Order: sequence, then C-alpha cells, then structure tokens
Amino acid sequence: MNSLQIPSSLPYVRIDVWLDRSCLFKTRSEAQKACKGGKVKINDRRSKPHRHVHVGDRIIISRVHERSQLLVVQALSVHQLSRIEARELYRDLTPPPNPDEIELRRLERSWELAPNRRGVLNLYRRARRTAQRLKYSEG
Repeated sequence: MNSLQIPSSLPYVRIDVWLDRSCLFKTRSEAQKACKGGKVKINDRRSKPHRHVHVGDRIIISRVHERSQLLVVQALSVHQLSRIEARELYRDLTPPPNPDEIELRRLERSWELAPNRRGVLNLYRRARRTAQRLKYSEG
C-alpha cells in the first residue's frame, strides 16, 4: 500500500462515502440505497448510510443471486481515487464462483432469460398487440 497516500488522521468514514470511494458502487446514492435496503452489513450488523466504518471492519455486500461479497477494510479515504488505488482500500475475501453460478450468469446474458432487453420487450409487446387485434376483430 505504498503508492496510496491516505491521511492516518481519519479515524472513521461514513460507509456510503467509503463504498463510493472504493468503487464498489458507481455512485454514493447507489451505496446509500444499498445500505437503506439492507444489502450492506458491517461486522455482521445491518448498516445505515451514516454508519462509520473503521480500518479492520468486515463488510458484507449482498449481490444478485444470493451472492455476497466479503471485504476487510484496509484504509480509509474521503477523496476520489483511481480504480487501482481504490482497490487498495480493501481486501476481498469473496470465494470464487462455482461452475453452476458461472453458467447461470452466462444464461442471464443470453436473450432467453433477459426480459429487460429492448428486443425481447418489443417481441412481447408485438405478441400482446397481435392478440388484442385478433380478439377485437373476432367480436
């Protein structure tokens, strides 16, 4: 951690600020929503956005498909950092995904299981409108 110059005078930082500065969430508001929604735990206790995080704290972030990201805080920062420097703020203890989880992620990226993609939604919309036309043309 020699390249990262972090003031040692910081005894704590708000969790939503730290999550944003460590590039674990895209924005601070996303980090706040995750905290408010119960997705973030500090030392096995549910965290609110204003909760303080200290060096050595264990953070668990609930991700999609019941995956959890386990982190240990190694440094604190309130300043914006590059992604490389931000990775030095924590140590990731998350186990690698098993083959089933990898396959599930691959399937989600495919067209069959992604109903939020524009093409699939348009397909559903087209089918719904066709059904409506048939219904009203018969009656």
